[in-house]
Amino acid sequence: MSPLPPRAWYRIAGPGPHEPGPLGMLHEGEWHDLSPLLGTRAFDSEARLADGTLSAAGLADLAARLGSHTRLAERPAFGLPIPRPGKILCLGKNYHAHAAEFGAEAPKQPMFFNKLPECLLPACGTVRLPDDVGRVDHEAELCLVLGRSGKDLTIAEAPGLVLGATLIDDVTARHMQGEDRKKGHPWVRAKSFDGFGPLGPWVVPFEDLFADGVVPATGTPDLAIECYVDGEQKQASRTSLMVHDVAHMLAHLSRHTTLRPGDLIATGTPEGVSPLHAGSEVEIRCERIGSLFHRVG
Repeated sequence: MSPLPPRAWYRIAGPGPHEPGPLGMLHEGEWHDLSPLLGTRAFDSEARLADGTLSAAGLADLAARLGSHTRLAERPAFGLPIPRPGKILCLGKNYHAHAAEFGAEAPKQPMFFNKLPECLLPACGTVRLPDDVGRVDHEAELCLVLGRSGKDLTIAEAPGLVLGATLIDDVTARHMQGEDRKKGHPWVRAKSFDGFGPLGPWVVPFEDLFADGVVPATGTPDLAIECYVDGEQKQASRTSLMVHDVAHMLAHLSRHTTLRPGDLIATGTPEGVSPLHAGSEVEIRCERIGSLFHRVG
């Protein structure tokens, strides 16, 4: 597993699948519950993104207030960091090598599709393979977490919407996707079965993805990203090899829809996707973020 980041925020698992727990913070290897500091405000991650509480500066302020009254005795079970995102938007064919492994070229403009929010699954959960859908693949991806609103953004403005990053497995019913592509249909059903979006386990401040803490004009970090299935490496690339950088993808997308705090942007998967099988264990690793683990059932 990848090492823990120095700081990140997460959500503690709630008492039930539809009852989100409070926000927590990972700070220098210790786990904290933020509800003693934020009260009921700790249950609304979208609002805390919008008001800056979960920005790098906001986490620094919270870190100064952490103590024995917030510290957890052990690593918590994780809920979804964003339980009810307004949008999950995903880039298709955003690595040349991934496009090539399906006999295609990367698109000249960013190509987006969506996953439905019900697909999201907390870290350490189990992806259930639907009956009679054929091949189902893993797709390891860096996922951006937006903290500001924007519409018709310039390329220079676009990276400023991102407050953090996490990991997502864009699980895909590959045979179904191929059949829909032949018919000219959208990919939404192949991408959006319940549980087809393992997400988390935490969100790292966007600035922390860059060695000097400064977000470049492109908005794109240079991070090693890998996927392991049952301990065997299947995907290995770097996020700097994206075809369309973060600044261009967000500016392009903002011409078509208003982006809002809590929206999730999956930035595309590198080459090496492969089929999943019941009983498999999947781990996505990304430099400066850590690991997302899930099972397949």
